[in-house]
Amino acid sequence: GTFVNGEKVSARRLRHGDTITLARAAVEILFLVDDRPSLFPRPITEATAITDLRQVGMLLEGLRALSSGAVLDDILAFVLDAAIEIAGVERGFVMLGHAASHLEFKLGRERGRRTLPGRVFETSRKVPEEVFATGRARVIKDLAAEADDHRDTRLMNIRQVICLPLRPVRCVDAVAAGPQAHANIGVLYLDSRLAATPAAGRGLSGLETLAAEAAIAIENARLYGEAMEKARLENELRLAAEIQRMLVPRQRRCGDYYDAVGVTLPCREIGGDFFDYLELPEGAFGFAVADVSGKGAPAALLTAMVQGGLRAHTRWPECGPAAALSRLNADLCERGLESRYVTLLYAALDRTGRLRYCNGGHNPPFLLQGETVARLDQGGLPVGLFPAGEYGEGNLLLSPGDLLLLYSDGVSEAQDAERREFGEARILASALENRDAEPPQILGALVGAVKQFTAGAPQTDDVTAVVVRYTGSR
Repeated sequence: GTFVNGEKVSARRLRHGDTITLARAAVEILFLVDDRPSLFPRPITEATAITDLRQVGMLLEGLRALSSGAVLDDILAFVLDAAIEIAGVERGFVMLGHAASHLEFKLGRERGRRTLPGRVFETSRKVPEEVFATGRARVIKDLAAEADDHRDTRLMNIRQVICLPLRPVRCVDAVAAGPQAHANIGVLYLDSRLAATPAAGRGLSGLETLAAEAAIAIENARLYGEAMEKARLENELRLAAEIQRMLVPRQRRCGDYYDAVGVTLPCREIGGDFFDYLELPEGAFGFAVADVSGKGAPAALLTAMVQGGLRAHTRWPECGPAAALSRLNADLCERGLESRYVTLLYAALDRTGRLRYCNGGHNPPFLLQGETVARLDQGGLPVGLFPAGEYGEGNLLLSPGDLLLLYSDGVSEAQDAERREFGEARILASALENRDAEPPQILGALVGAVKQFTAGAPQTDDVTAVVVRYTGSR
């Protein structure tokens, strides 16, 4: 074909300074206009100056675009358009690296600022992969003079190849500087069906400058995208935490014959512990403490499911604690939650002081009756582990003033700075020391003791505790 200033034409009125390229012969003709008759064209230095000025203009345009804060696809398009003009080639591609150390095609452009169709790199990957691995630029002015290494590329009539690494310069502390401080993030690949002209090498320094600035802009765009995604996830977690807080009942619940107070402190934005109060048929008071396996969002989703399932199964008068846990276990196992389970204690207290409970693998609560201390350990395995799990039920008769203290393992296993656990002995000691106080004061003393014990150490698990006192019929 015949090209004027890099654009393929069939007819064009020429202007002073236009460059005509005859592709088959790889010949360039500079068209000049002069009012004075002359047998020879203007000196070649003038053509060189025009070409250099065009390259500088394209470089400045590319650098200005890179500083505009555009999105990644726009940045890549600006870089390729500028690089194609500076190098005087026909096409350009950008490929970016990933964690698996392979290059992924991102964008292809051709002269005339047109995006190439498809999302596939259409020529041999040998040169870009070599440049990405070594970090050294490759300039092949005429593939016809090369060995058979580039046979596949030559079959596509490609003769000139320029490939530069995209390597952002990061500012790091000298101590932290390592091999990643100047790692390549991708390559800028240019090619043409024309062999390079003797003057083509003058644009290489401009291309290197453009590639260096492009690498920084691409990296900034990536980091900005990651920051936006992180902000979106954090916002979703805040909303999830707000919804989860709405599912937890108010801390204190007082009735004619009971006084209950509970608290849950997640170690992350959202947690896998919960406590709940349930108004049961025939005037009984139900309460539960649960700890779902895992942490974060997966545990929180299962927590909501368990809490809803427990409420559904306890609405029937004939469904006692053991039957409720048995049905809930069947529900969870049927859904195939893959090693997800929940430790759960659910109890029902009526006006006469009768306490029925079922402990599904949870930390046995303390029951303080006068001078004696008992543990509520009747029940079965954690809920959701085995479809054939069987659950027993404990029955007790409480007297006015008896106290129940329920807690999750986030309390007993809370660690101090030296990785020592708070332990059940300290839980019981706190309850005994404050047993005559009101339930909110008993709970506050326990939580305060845990916080004092773990001062200086990060919270590694959700902390949940509930205090229930049977006050007797009033």
